[in-house]
Amino acid sequence: MLSVLANRTYRHLFLAQVIALFGTGLATVALSLLAFNIAGDEAGSVLGTAFAIKMIAYVGLAPIAAAFVERLPRRAVLVGLDFIRAAVALALPFVTEIWQIYVLIFVLQSASAAFTPSFQAVIPDVLPEEKDYTNALSLSRLAYDLENLLSPTIAAGLLLVINFHGLFGGTVIGFLASAALVVSVTLPKLKPIENQRTVKRITQGTRIYLSTPRLRGMLAVYLAVAAGGAMVIVNTVVIVQGTFGLQADDVAIALACFGAGSMITALSLPKVLERFKDRSVMILGASVMAVCLSFGFLLSSFTQLLPLWFLMGLGYSAAQTPSGRVLRRSATGSDLPSVFASQFALSHVCWLVGYPLAGWVGSSFGIPTSFLSMAALAWISVFTAMVLWPSKDAQKLRHSHEDLPDNDPHWAKGVDKVGKSHVHEFKIDDLHTRWPSSL
Repeated sequence: MLSVLANRTYRHLFLAQVIALFGTGLATVALSLLAFNIAGDEAGSVLGTAFAIKMIAYVGLAPIAAAFVERLPRRAVLVGLDFIRAAVALALPFVTEIWQIYVLIFVLQSASAAFTPSFQAVIPDVLPEEKDYTNALSLSRLAYDLENLLSPTIAAGLLLVINFHGLFGGTVIGFLASAALVVSVTLPKLKPIENQRTVKRITQGTRIYLSTPRLRGMLAVYLAVAAGGAMVIVNTVVIVQGTFGLQADDVAIALACFGAGSMITALSLPKVLERFKDRSVMILGASVMAVCLSFGFLLSSFTQLLPLWFLMGLGYSAAQTPSGRVLRRSATGSDLPSVFASQFALSHVCWLVGYPLAGWVGSSFGIPTSFLSMAALAWISVFTAMVLWPSKDAQKLRHSHEDLPDNDPHWAKGVDKVGKSHVHEFKIDDLHTRWPSSL
């Protein structure tokens, strides 16, 4: 997996991602403390609203941002967005009103909604070989898991010598270091987009995504991921401290088991994906989560929770990590940023369903009912993915090029007597047609 770090451009981009992730992790801890400092016992409500604003920004702005920023130099865009995020983090320690938190969080997450898919779309161009790209995806997944485990620990250590406002300083440093690392490399250029209206570009990624069978199936997988992930993130503290009457340290241990399972999968996937298809691995991962949720209502002790959360982590990483490979096979270079942006937005729609459902059912009807409800959602998602995502990715697909002009010579040679609606023969895994939106 570490062999991809020999590529200087990717190495700098990966380090930029890791440093920015840890900065964001420090900001999450600091934001919680800031909310309590301002709102007291209402801090939970403030944070809930802040995270809802985050999801709204991700879902609503990612495709729009992708349509605008793809016309600009990639490096300048990424650096500019890092500067915006650093400026917001610098302003957060000085807020005195709750509404100021909401405004700054919206700006911060709007910048992230533009940054993350743009960053993700660069990596396939930097690492064009499938094996290298697979290793990069696993390394990225590992970075996310390590951040989730280590950021709270680092924050706790820093709080021994500084107040929580100082944590925002770490966030600022993280974003500025990320910008510096991006500046230090030359990024591949996108082919210019010509003669397409902005409105069309905004919807292009979503149209490609929802018109491609494998991507519709992958979205169903992500709904299963959200069902299991939301149960862990929202209800672990309720299960450990509320149901079992344990302490905050035990909450950390339970979450560490979940993270450990996820990391083990991330380390194993490069070899696994050499032998098994992305579809099989992702659906198996979602199924593992569904099985864990199905047995969750039987939990009676903390010692039973730990292996359950470990298995949940295994499935969580398996169901998500190969997604970049699937996206890369489903769009051409010029469309890839918009497809990544649509994946970013649509996957967060799934979380927007999972988070409130796990929390509301758990608080209203109890944790066992929450487990069963999320299990039902996960199983429905798994079976939907199996139906929508062709198991063999058929060699022939009927599709149309209605959006192309009649005098376009690039497609006219391949058209049969039916006209623009016709059949091409190709291997779906090797698909790099000019019109992926028609699949």
